[in-house]
Amino acid sequence: MKNQAGKTAVGRAKVAPVAKAKAKAAPKKKTKVLPKPRAVAPKKKGEKGHNTVSRVDLFVKEYLVDLNGRQAAIRVGYSPQSARTQAADLLATPEVQAAVAKAMEERSERTGITQDKVLERWWAVATADPRELTELHRTCCRYCWGFEHHYQWTALELRNALANYEDQKAQAKDGDGQVRPRKPDEVGGIGFDPRNDPNNECPECWGSGIEQVIAKDTRDLSPKAKLLYAGVKTTQHGLEIKTHSQGDALVNVAKHIGMLAQRFKVGATDDPDDDEDAVGFVLIPAKKKHTGEAD
Repeated sequence: MKNQAGKTAVGRAKVAPVAKAKAKAAPKKKTKVLPKPRAVAPKKKGEKGHNTVSRVDLFVKEYLVDLNGRQAAIRVGYSPQSARTQAADLLATPEVQAAVAKAMEERSERTGITQDKVLERWWAVATADPRELTELHRTCCRYCWGFEHHYQWTALELRNALANYEDQKAQAKDGDGQVRPRKPDEVGGIGFDPRNDPNNECPECWGSGIEQVIAKDTRDLSPKAKLLYAGVKTTQHGLEIKTHSQGDALVNVAKHIGMLAQRFKVGATDDPDDDEDAVGFVLIPAKKKHTGEAD
């Protein structure tokens, strides 16, 4: 048993050096040495690649021009067919939203236009009195205050009417077939004032008077009315006084103070003939705060 055990031990002792020898004889893997990166000289002005701006950066810049996502996407090179979808995807990413917010803040600092100033202007337009621009007056008719409700003249009108009557009478001849001029009715007297109120007992207008639209002198407008005023246009029916929308101004005020929430409208059609700009803000009512009280 001892000899057998000894042989076994000897055999093991002889085998172990052989295994180690084989392990030492295995070829070692060579490590590939990478070349050191070459120093690249900076691009000179005018060379290709100098100050390269990504399309996303260009989109942010163009979006600030008119806040129109689709048009901004087209201007930076996206096809009109996919511009809406591309713009919606870009505006939905946190990176683009952060870039737009940062660019708007920097522009506000450069121009000195703050949110408070914009809010104050919208509020001034929303609360301006449009009667400072135009008014509807109801004034008396010619028969309201004349004696016994006869036609009432101003002093100059009656004087001119009588002079015209005398001229026509002097030119008229008997028997020539001409109609003799009619003498103006002086019973109503003079003193007509178009600024007076209607007379409820007038048998001609029955107190309704005459409607008059009065356009105010824009040189005398208050600061609020000046912001509301948007110009004047001459039409075939008279003057048209143009104003900024007070309803839109009030909505903008509500948006600024958080009364209305905003969200992006996505999932729009890519039809280039669709004039409706699907990329933008859609107003939705802000959520009410729960107070714990029953409605």
